[in-house]
Amino acid sequence: MGAIYVNVIIRNPADTKREWQGRLLVDTGATDCVVPKRQLEKIGLAPKDQRTYEIAEGSEYRVDITTADIEIMGVLVGTTVAMADEDIEPLLGVTVLESAGIVLDPRNETLSRLPAVRLKRFART
Repeated sequence: MGAIYVNVIIRNPADTKREWQGRLLVDTGATDCVVPKRQLEKIGLAPKDQRTYEIAEGSEYRVDITTADIEIMGVLVGTTVAMADEDIEPLLGVTVLESAGIVLDPRNETLSRLPAVRLKRFART
């Protein structure tokens, strides 16, 4: 499977006129989104906490995190975003895909919207 990229708009939830548009690599092995910290700070987002992530080669990466609104394929979702160093490629994690009801078709290397967002069905006792 080749690399799949998607255009997104990241907005500051407190001031939705402040936004950053970018192209993110879809990474279904990543939980959260990763965007250069400088781009997030330009739209007024500040660190809210820190989180340690395990990266692909097994080492740990401790980074500031924030929350943002992300628009992908016409769907708006709120999510956690890792505020990465400038040399880290921006990534779109699986949390946004699931929250937006978007699935990856690896055979055709495309993203598509589901007719409805999946919710877990709880068994009633």
